[in-house]
Amino acid sequence: MKKTLLLLFVCLNTLHIMYGQEIMITGTVVDDQGVVLPGSDVIIKGTTKGATTNFDGEFTIDAPADAVLIFSSLGFGRKEIPVDGQTSMNITLESAAEQLLETIVIGSRGKPRTALDTPVPVDVINIAEQAINMPQQDLSQMLAASAPSFTAFQSGGGDLSSFVSQPSLRGLAASQVLVLVNGKRRHTSAILAGNQTGTPGPAVDMSFIPNIGVERIEILRDGASAQYGSDAIAGVINMVMKKGTGKFTGSLTGGANINSSPDFSDSDLTAGERALNRSTGEWDGYNFQFDGNYGIAFENGGYFNASAMVASAERTIRPTVLEIDRAPLYSGDYLNNQTTTTNGVPIITNPELIAAQASGDAAAIANLSTVEGLMASRDIEQYEVATYSGLPGQTRMSLGFNLESPMSETTNFYAFGDFGYKYADAYSCFFRRAAQADRTSYALYPNGFRPQIYTDQYNLSLATGITGVLGDFDFDLSNIFGTNSAQYGMFNTWNASIGESSPTEMDLGTHRFLQNTLNFDVTNFYDDILSGLNVAFGGELRVENYQISAGQEESWTAGNAGVFTATQDNQLLIGPDGFPLEDLSGNPIVDQSGAPLVLPNAGVSQELVKNYALNCQCFRGFAPENEGNRFRSVMAAYGDLELDVTEDWLVSGALRFENYSDFGNVLTGKVATRYSIGEKFAVRGSFSSGFRAPSLQELGYSHSFTFFVGLVPFDGTLYPNSSSPARALGIGALQEERSRNVSVGFTAEIGKFDLAVDAYKIDIYDRIFQTSEFDSSQAPVLEPVIGSGLANFRINGGDISTQGIEAVLSYNTNFGNGKLGFDLAGIFRENKFEGANVPDLNTALTDEELTELYVSRDLIGQYETGTPGSKIIGTINYSLGKFSTMLRGTRYGSVQTRDSRERDLLGGGFGFADQYFTPEFTVDLGLTYSFSDAISLTLGGNNIFNEYPEIVRYELRTFDLYSQYQQGSTGANYFARLTFTL
Repeated sequence: MKKTLLLLFVCLNTLHIMYGQEIMITGTVVDDQGVVLPGSDVIIKGTTKGATTNFDGEFTIDAPADAVLIFSSLGFGRKEIPVDGQTSMNITLESAAEQLLETIVIGSRGKPRTALDTPVPVDVINIAEQAINMPQQDLSQMLAASAPSFTAFQSGGGDLSSFVSQPSLRGLAASQVLVLVNGKRRHTSAILAGNQTGTPGPAVDMSFIPNIGVERIEILRDGASAQYGSDAIAGVINMVMKKGTGKFTGSLTGGANINSSPDFSDSDLTAGERALNRSTGEWDGYNFQFDGNYGIAFENGGYFNASAMVASAERTIRPTVLEIDRAPLYSGDYLNNQTTTTNGVPIITNPELIAAQASGDAAAIANLSTVEGLMASRDIEQYEVATYSGLPGQTRMSLGFNLESPMSETTNFYAFGDFGYKYADAYSCFFRRAAQADRTSYALYPNGFRPQIYTDQYNLSLATGITGVLGDFDFDLSNIFGTNSAQYGMFNTWNASIGESSPTEMDLGTHRFLQNTLNFDVTNFYDDILSGLNVAFGGELRVENYQISAGQEESWTAGNAGVFTATQDNQLLIGPDGFPLEDLSGNPIVDQSGAPLVLPNAGVSQELVKNYALNCQCFRGFAPENEGNRFRSVMAAYGDLELDVTEDWLVSGALRFENYSDFGNVLTGKVATRYSIGEKFAVRGSFSSGFRAPSLQELGYSHSFTFFVGLVPFDGTLYPNSSSPARALGIGALQEERSRNVSVGFTAEIGKFDLAVDAYKIDIYDRIFQTSEFDSSQAPVLEPVIGSGLANFRINGGDISTQGIEAVLSYNTNFGNGKLGFDLAGIFRENKFEGANVPDLNTALTDEELTELYVSRDLIGQYETGTPGSKIIGTINYSLGKFSTMLRGTRYGSVQTRDSRERDLLGGGFGFADQYFTPEFTVDLGLTYSFSDAISLTLGGNNIFNEYPEIVRYELRTFDLYSQYQQGSTGANYFARLTFTL
C-alpha cells in the first residue's frame, strides 16, 4: 500500500512539474479551405506573449503545458485551444465578419480581445487584404473610404493646406486624433495646414508610410488621453505593420481622372460662365504607384519585413472661370498704353494697337482696344487665365521596415521605422491679371501669371525597443524618434517691389519638427484575482523641437522699384513729358496747390510713386522675424487596471499625469465597462477626461500673407501669442484644450450578423481657434506695430461639443461556390459651438463686434455644419474561384457654408450668402482576376459615376468652383493594378 501511494505521489508531482514548466509547441494554421494562413497570431491567453505564423502558416511557441492558446488571423474568427501538454497543434480558422471578430491590441494593455469584446468601440481595417480591390492608394484615403467616422481632408488649394492629407475622427480636428504605429506615438508633420474644422493645426502625414507594409489599422473611437496622452480626444489610430516572411509581394497601379464638368442647370452660373467652365473631355491627374514587400525569417524565430513605395501623380485642374467683365485680364491703361515706369517712362503694353493705329485699320483699332479683342489676338482663352484649384502634383518615395529578434528566452529586440521623401506642387494662388498693375510686370509676364507653390519634404521615423520579463512582470522599453522637414518654394512668381531683376523662383523657407519619445511600460496578469486582473503602469519622456528658417531675401523683402530718388537738388517730381509722375491708379503726385512735388536733396530725398506689392507674389517667404527654434519636454506617468470581475463583466480604469515644460501639469482619467448578457449580446460604456496640448507649431508659427475679399487683396500677419502685438492687444498664452467624453453602446451576434452600436458625446473646453484680422482702427494699440497692415492670432476661443451615433454591421457567408462579405457602417453626428470665451482686449470695438472678430461666424459654421453630419458606407466583397470584387457605396450628408459678413445678394436684398449643399452619393468598384497564385489584375475606379458636389454660389465663388467637404471635386478616377507574388 505504501508503495502504491508513493508511486501515485511521484506521478502527480511529475504532472505538476510538467504542467508548471514551459514546453515547445509547433503547428500550422489554415483556413476552412485548407489554405495556410501566414501572419496569424498565436498568443498565450492572459498574457501578451505570442508568436506569428510564417509564410507556410507554421508557428513555434514556448508555453506552459496547462496554458490556453488564442489563434487569430485577419478576416477569421479566433479560437481558444487548451494546450493540455500537446507539443503539436494544427488549427483551422473559419471566416468571420472581419470588422468585429478580429483580435485587436489598441485600447487595452491586457489580454487580446476582439472588437466585440472591448468596452469601447474599435474598427479594424484589414489593409493587407482589402488593398488589392481598393481604388485608393494613400493610407488616409483608404481609411476614409472604409470607416465612416474617419475623414481625410486634402485641400484643392490654400497655400500649405494641400500638402497634407489630414486624418480626423468624429468631425473633430486632425490635431485631436492620436496616431500610433505598432502602438507607439507617431510624430506630426512640420506643416501647419488648414483643416476641415476651420482652424489650421498639425497633423500626422500618413502618406510617408508604405501602405503595402501595413497589415491592419485599428481605429479606437473613444477618448483615450488617460491611456496614451495628449491629442487622443477624438480617438486613436494604430497601424500594425506586417511580420510576414518568405515571399515578395508587389503591385503596380496606374490611373487618371476624367476632367469633365457636372450639370450646371441648377447653379447660378451665367450662360457665359457655363460655357467657360465647359468639360474639356480630357484626362488629368495621371498617377502611378509601385509597392513592394518582402520578409526574411531568422533562424532564431525572428523576422525582418521591408516595404518600399514609389509614386507620382500629376496635378488635377478644376478651374473657376469668371466672365471677362468680372475679372478683366487687362485694364484701360494697359489697353491704351498709358502705363508708366516709376520715372514716368511709358511702357508699351499693347503694341498690337499701335500697329493697327499706324495702319489706319479702324476695325482692328476698335477690336484691340477691348479685353476680348486683345486676348483673341494673342490667342488667349479665359480658361487659361482662370484661377485653378485641384490636387497637387506629387512625387513620393518611402522605405519602411519591421523587425523582431529574440535576445534570450525571455527577451526580444524589436525595431520599425520608415524614411520618405515627397515633392508636391500645387495650384494655391489666384491668377495675377495684367490689370493688377501693382502685382504684374509686362516685361516678365505680359499677360499675367499664375504663381505655383511647392514643397520638398523629408520624413524619418525610427523606433527601437526591448520586451522581456522582470520577475512576474512583462516590460517594454522603447525609444521612438521622428522628424519631418518641409522646404517651401514658389515658381512662376516675382517680387514686384524689386522690379524686373526679381527672381521668378524663390526659396520661401523651411519648417522642421522633431519628436523623441522614451517609454517604459510594465504589465502583469493575475489570473487568480476574480476572473483575471491585468495591471499596467509606466512612464514617458518626450522631447519636441520646432524650427522655422527664413527663405531667401527676395521672397520677403521690400524693394525700391516704385521709389523715385532725387538725382539733383530741388528736383521736380515730373516725367520726361514734363508732367507730374503718376501713381498706379493714374493719379498725379502733387502738393496741395496742384504743383509737382520738389525733392530737395540729391541721393537722399525719396518719394513712393508706384506702390508695388512687396514680397514673393502669392505667398510671402518666411522672414527673419518669423524664425524660431522652440523646444519643450513632456514627462508622464500612468496606471492602468483591467479587471474581469466575472467571465461576463469587464471593468477597466486608467489615470495619467503629464507635465509640460511650457505650460504645466495635466491629470486625466478614464473608466470603462462591458457586460455580457448571454453569449451573443453585451452592453458597454466609458467615461473619460482628456486634453490636447497646444502644439509647438501652433505656439511658434508666424507668417505674413495675402488674402482676398472677393478679388481685392489684403496683406496681414499671423502673430504668435508671445509677440508684442499679442501682448499689446491683451491676447494671452495658449492653454491646453480639455475634454470630457462619454459613450454607451452594445454589441450583438445575430446568426451570421455581427452588430455594434455606440452613442457618444464629447465636450471640449478652450478649443484653439484663429481670430479674424484686426486693423489699427479697430485696435489703436496695434498701430505702432502693424501700421496699415492686419493682424490675427491663435486663441483658446471657445467651447465646442459633438455628439452622435455610430453603427457597424458585418456579415460573412458562403454564397454559391464563393464567399460573400457585407459591411454596413455609418455615423450620424451633430457639432455645436457652445460659446466664445472672449477676454477683455484693448480695442475700440463693441462687445458684439469683438466677439465676431474673435471667433467669426464663418469659422463657427465651418465647425458646426461645414462637414457632413452623416456618412454611410456599404461594402460588398465577393470572391469566386479566380474572381473577386469589391463594390462600395458612400453617402455623404449635407453641409452648409456660412458667410462671414452681410452683403448685396445676387437675387436682390442684403444679407448673409449662406449656402446649403445637398447629400452626395458615390460608388467605388474593384474587379480582380487571378491568373495564378502569383499574378492578378484589378480594374476599377473611385467615384465611378463621376459625381461632383454642388457649385458654390456667386457671392462666395472665388477660388473653388465646387464645395470641397463631401466627396471632393476631382470627379472619377479609374485605375488598373497588377499584383504579383514571387
